[in-house]
Formats: sequence, structure tokens, C-alpha cells
Amino acid sequence: MSEMHMQETAPVAQQENTKLGIWVFLGGEVVFFISLILLIAFTRLTHTDYDAQFREHLSIPIIALNTFVLVTSSYFVVRALEAISYKGDQKGLRNNMLMIIVLGLIFLGGQAFEWSELFAAGVDLGNTYGSPFFTVTGLHGTHVFVGILWAVYLLFGHRRMPFTKENHLGIENFGLYWHFVDIVWIILFTIIYLI
Repeated sequence: MSEMHMQETAPVAQQENTKLGIWVFLGGEVVFFISLILLIAFTRLTHTDYDAQFREHLSIPIIALNTFVLVTSSYFVVRALEAISYKGDQKGLRNNMLMIIVLGLIFLGGQAFEWSELFAAGVDLGNTYGSPFFTVTGLHGTHVFVGILWAVYLLFGHRRMPFTKENHLGIENFGLYWHFVDIVWIILFTIIYLI
């Protein structure tokens, strides 16, 4: 095999490995979040006073709005990928990435507000319901924060070698991660707040 042929195929192999890596990572995250969801389910099944002791303190309308904010951010992920992969539009990519960052920060602000309200109502980490709730929502919030940092890196860290129609794998992989975080939140929102 010629050296030139190896150089041409290496980027493709590297891209496939990177994409496989993100899928393997997300597979591990699925197992992680399933275990956390089972923790919530176990707590609710073994403590029949869930509604009286905990649910009354949840602000479902505010968190529903917060959920809408996070789901809307996924729309901008799709727009960012479309802008760069189909049009090569750097400005469109930047604007959409900025929207993702802003909406992610709004979501985290909503979570912080909810937590402060729960702490004020006496629900904390020592509470039977507070412990799994803060663990699960805190770990999800950490994932959102990591996604925001990743988006900031993609927005500002690639100025010397910008994404193009041909080279946008970083945006694709970010999109997989961000959509995963959104899907996890929709499941958590349903289980914690609605069921």
C-alpha cells in the first residue's frame, strides 16, 4: 500500500473512530442514566408519601418552560449542522452555536432557581426524596454544563481551522451528545414531574 493512499484514508478512519467513540461513550451514559432512573423509581415505590412530601414542592409550569428551552436548543443544533454541512455558512454556524450556549445557560438558571425553591421548602440532600432528585438532576445539569463548554470550544476554538462542508465531524459529534442530553431530560421530566 502506498504512503499516499494511507494518508488519504487516515482521516476517514480517524473520523469513523471518533464517531464510534462518541457512540460508545453515549452507550455508557445510557447505562448510567438508566441506573439513576431506577433509583428514582425505587424511591417512589418504597415511599408511598412521595406526592405529599415532595411533589407538592415541584414547580411543574416553570420546569415545563425550562424543558421547552432545552428542547428548543436541539433545534439550533440541527440548524448549526445544516449551516455548515450543506451551506458552508460560518456565520450561520456561529449564530446557532451561540443560541445553543444561551439556551443551555437559561436551562441551568432554571434548574438553579428550582433547587433554591426546594432548599427554601426544606427539601435537601438529607431528605428521602431530595437525595435522589438532586443527584439525578445535578448529574444531568453537569452534562448540560459540559455540553455548553463543548459548544463554547466549538464556537471559539476552531478559528484557525474553521469547520467546512467537508470537515464538520466535531459539530456532528456535539449534536449527538446534545440530543442525548435532551432526550435524557425529557425522560427525567416525565418520570420526576409528570408521572
